[in-house]
Amino acid sequence: MQQIFKNIKGDRLIWAIVALLAILSFLPVYSAASNLAYKSSSGNTFVFFVKHFVHLVLGFSIMYGVHKIPYRYFKGLSLIMIPFVLVLLTITILQGTTVQGASASRWIRLPFVNMSFQTSTLASVVLMVYVARYLSKIKDKTITFQSSILPLWVPVFMVLALILPSNFSTTAIIFTMVLVLVFMGGYPIKYIAVILGSGMLGLTLFVLVAKMTTGPLRVKVNTWENRIKNYANGEDTEADYQIEKAKIAIASGEIRGVGPGKSIQKNFLPQSSSDFIFAIIIEEYGLIGGFFIMLLYLWLLFRVVIVAQKADTIFGKLLALGVGLPIIFQALINMAVAVELFPVTGQTLPLISSGGTSIWMTCMAIGIILSVSAKREEIKAKEVDEDNPLEVLSEAI
Repeated sequence: MQQIFKNIKGDRLIWAIVALLAILSFLPVYSAASNLAYKSSSGNTFVFFVKHFVHLVLGFSIMYGVHKIPYRYFKGLSLIMIPFVLVLLTITILQGTTVQGASASRWIRLPFVNMSFQTSTLASVVLMVYVARYLSKIKDKTITFQSSILPLWVPVFMVLALILPSNFSTTAIIFTMVLVLVFMGGYPIKYIAVILGSGMLGLTLFVLVAKMTTGPLRVKVNTWENRIKNYANGEDTEADYQIEKAKIAIASGEIRGVGPGKSIQKNFLPQSSSDFIFAIIIEEYGLIGGFFIMLLYLWLLFRVVIVAQKADTIFGKLLALGVGLPIIFQALINMAVAVELFPVTGQTLPLISSGGTSIWMTCMAIGIILSVSAKREEIKAKEVDEDNPLEVLSEAI
């Protein structure tokens, strides 16, 4: 056990928070999986428990491997990965997958293994690293809007344009996080306003063009509109079925919850183990359980900010914030949807919801943050060695 801890670098509290979130995910996922088991041919909930366990093991393996890579290497890797991500997103969208007539091209099938992969989650992490790299590169230079269009905004809008037709919520989150990161990176506010206006204009044009078609894009845009209208008007329609069941689950949980595995609404919520798992957590563990999960994410946010603040380079600071903030933002959106503070988005609860791609990419992002904090530990260790020359000499002897 000591040997394992010796090989683990980076912020130990982040390791602890992530491990705790992963451990706490097992009971809710196992409980909520009964709905999926009922619909499957096997009817065995333990299969979904094992599947979630395998996803987490692979995720922690990714996190461990990534945190061993010196974070400065991610600068070059982001340049290589952007074209790769664009190709993956293009392949994904060309599949033309539809669900109930709407565009749903979010996953690609991995060859040789019976597994799908959601390309937009990989694109999100890669894009944030790429933006952090660019901002660190121009930190002490005079920034002009024209000079930043090609190297910064063209890749950003290409990625967003390829994700938008099938996943508006992910596109909106990535765009928001990019704007937050460029603001923190010192990009002029007047240029950010131009980019925000351009993004809104692009979205408007996309919606108008989609509504003139008769295919899956039109159905998808109508779904977005209906969700927003129903949320704004508070209407009780078939589209709000999941929200209604989630609210019943939360109300049933009260303060202490009904107990592990005793949720009733898991049998009615179609996405009880993924998008609406927070509602199941509150039903089974009450407001106490819900607040505890929320505090863990806020604690993770605090540690990410600490890592960024102590990073030895501008790139390290922006990198930690760029890949860390979206995790917390996504978690808060998932919770907000469950309590009807936000329209339905389809975003999972990081590290807790079932689903391989979400877990793996979250672990990869956390591995990058740990790599940044590991570099700081390495610098501190060298400083200690320099302050104790006799200790260094004795070790050499």
